[in-house]
Amino acid sequence: MRAQDSATAPGRIAVETRDTSGDGPEEAVAPRTPTDATTAATAATPAPDRRRAGTIQAALGVIAFSLTFPATAWGLEGIGPWSLVALRCALSAVVAGGCLLALRVPLPARAHWAGLAVVGGGVVVGFPLLTSLALQTSSTAHAAVVVGLLPLTTAALSALRTGTRPSRTFWAAAVAGALAVAAFTVQQSGGALSTADLYLFGALLVCAAGYTEGGRLARHMPGWQVIGWALVLCLPLNVVWAVIALRHEPFQLTWHSTAGLLYLAIGSQFLGLLVWYRGMAAIGIPKASQLQLAQPLLTLVWSLFLLGEHLTPAAPLTAVAVLVCIAVTQRARG
Repeated sequence: MRAQDSATAPGRIAVETRDTSGDGPEEAVAPRTPTDATTAATAATPAPDRRRAGTIQAALGVIAFSLTFPATAWGLEGIGPWSLVALRCALSAVVAGGCLLALRVPLPARAHWAGLAVVGGGVVVGFPLLTSLALQTSSTAHAAVVVGLLPLTTAALSALRTGTRPSRTFWAAAVAGALAVAAFTVQQSGGALSTADLYLFGALLVCAAGYTEGGRLARHMPGWQVIGWALVLCLPLNVVWAVIALRHEPFQLTWHSTAGLLYLAIGSQFLGLLVWYRGMAAIGIPKASQLQLAQPLLTLVWSLFLLGEHLTPAAPLTAVAVLVCIAVTQRARG
């Protein structure tokens, strides 16, 4: 092999050469740099700062969601359930569509539209409608604890959909948290399931499907675009739906009903889902879903201060059990 000069002209990159056969032509070999391995390792392992930011974003989403039921109760004071859902979805779609247009966001890839339809059907339409129908006859506190089973439902669907395999410790803590919420629900309802409970169980399934698919899509596009395109996709349906519903249901804009409608459309339906999907993309769907175990407890607090509902002594005990489960699931390895 010919000897290589140790000096290299300024502005040029030194390239190693080697003889592959002993007397054949020399072959250029890309130089190895320490930064290549460092970059690969950094890309393969999520940074602690990114995980911390994802946890904070998911937690902000949970706080936003915890006000959804009290806001729905306020909205139902002057607006019928079908009209309330159609209007909140249409207003959210207008806000989301305006953001997408202003930022000139390109249309999603064709492969993502099916997933966006699942998000729209589960999170944009299904969950709001079923919970609004349930809250006609159920208290906010009761609905909150039933929906407390959502984290376990989301984790299970996520494992089936994405192939995620959380540890046994994770599953044990998740099931324990779900059992605590279920026991609280049974104690509150006297062991009998009502029509409102059936609505709420249906809401669990469709919302978990929407969360799972949205969390998966948030790995391919920003989280706000996931919920934004899902809202825009459902806009034509919601406009027709609102026109029909408003002809057959009461519509009275009081202070409570207006505040509830605006919060549902902007705070819960758009901003809450925006940070929620970003958080799920950063820390993973199963772990993010377990943060939602705190949602029914926060909703109980809001129902106490905003709606004047009475809390039973079982609520603090459930709060302690759920918070312990959250701590375990966040430390368990997936």
